[in-house]
Amino acid sequence: MFTKSWFDYLPLWALFVLTVGLVIAAIEGGFQLAVYRKRSSATGNDAPISSVIGGTLGLLAFLLAFTFGIAASRFDTRRELLLDETNAIGTAYLRAGMVPEAQSHEIRRCLREYVHLRAEFVNQPQTLPELFARSEALHDEMWAQALLVAKQDSDSEMHALFVESLNEVIDMHSKRLIVSQYQIPAIIWVALYIVSVISMAGVGYQFGRAGSRDLPVTLFLAFSFSIVIGLIGDLDRGREGALQVSQQPMIDLDRKLEKSPR
Repeated sequence: MFTKSWFDYLPLWALFVLTVGLVIAAIEGGFQLAVYRKRSSATGNDAPISSVIGGTLGLLAFLLAFTFGIAASRFDTRRELLLDETNAIGTAYLRAGMVPEAQSHEIRRCLREYVHLRAEFVNQPQTLPELFARSEALHDEMWAQALLVAKQDSDSEMHALFVESLNEVIDMHSKRLIVSQYQIPAIIWVALYIVSVISMAGVGYQFGRAGSRDLPVTLFLAFSFSIVIGLIGDLDRGREGALQVSQQPMIDLDRKLEKSPR
């Protein structure tokens, strides 16, 4: 298992609230700094300040796009692995008909239970450790049957095709498990928030130099930025939030195998 940072345990709603608070605080801090400097010294040229703030906002936009790209890529990978695993299980179930009837019956029984477990992963997130443990136990049962098949006729090409399919099913389980634990590194989140605070403080500083505090604009900026951050966090977490990979292909396969001849 991969070690998670404190950020990964932060609920999405708390992430949104934290981001809104940080943006508003940064803008207000920049505003107060500008007011203080205007009182303590003469007003200087604003052109260099505007250029620096513009550059910082551009860097923030780049980091947001970069982080969003990572999260979206992980989401697409999880979806592709689901389809690959569904196809691998379906192929193994069909090829199980190539082996002797005694092993074929047992292997297909295990595959039906296995697909049902995979389809239940989203519906029962609280029992994931038990579901994974049972899935791995089914791997062992099916592989034991495959060994019996191989011992009966090790030169059969049809048996070799079945063993290859079963091996693919087991490999896909490992791939999905590992990819589900990959998340955006904490150092990227830290860098993103640091640049965000600096950029928002720069915006607040410009407000202060102009001598006006625009509360609606501040709230609009805070909520807009927080929505984007929340969307990135949602994409990054495979088992939390609204943006989850649909398990419908696995559910459809589960129904199909339940109706198939035993």
